[in-house]
Amino acid sequence: MEKTILIAEDSASIRKFISLALKLHGYRVILTVDGMEALEKLAQERVDLVLTDLNMPNVDGYTLIRSIRSNPDYADLPIIILSSLSKDEDIKEGMDSGANSYLIKPFNTKRIQYEVSKYLEIIKE
Repeated sequence: MEKTILIAEDSASIRKFISLALKLHGYRVILTVDGMEALEKLAQERVDLVLTDLNMPNVDGYTLIRSIRSNPDYADLPIIILSSLSKDEDIKEGMDSGANSYLIKPFNTKRIQYEVSKYLEIIKE
């Protein structure tokens, strides 16, 4: 069964970069531009992991994570933050809001693939 990753990121270039890196490893990717669109997609499709930026229009990453965590159906859904916010208090707030991992931009594809693989195992059929 193909694993699905939802990406919430307002930067088109970063969305494309992450998407290509994950598709190369066999993941199905759903792209969204902010937390509001991400919540809409979560209501429509089964997702195995969420990658989110923090600074986004409409609904930011912190609010997105708290909204996901407030739904019992998503209690165990892995969430990875990808953010340029690198201060200790930003990381603490991100983790306190319910994220599983926090990656600081800039990052390389190997780091993203490693973080994702910690939560998702691709099963070859």
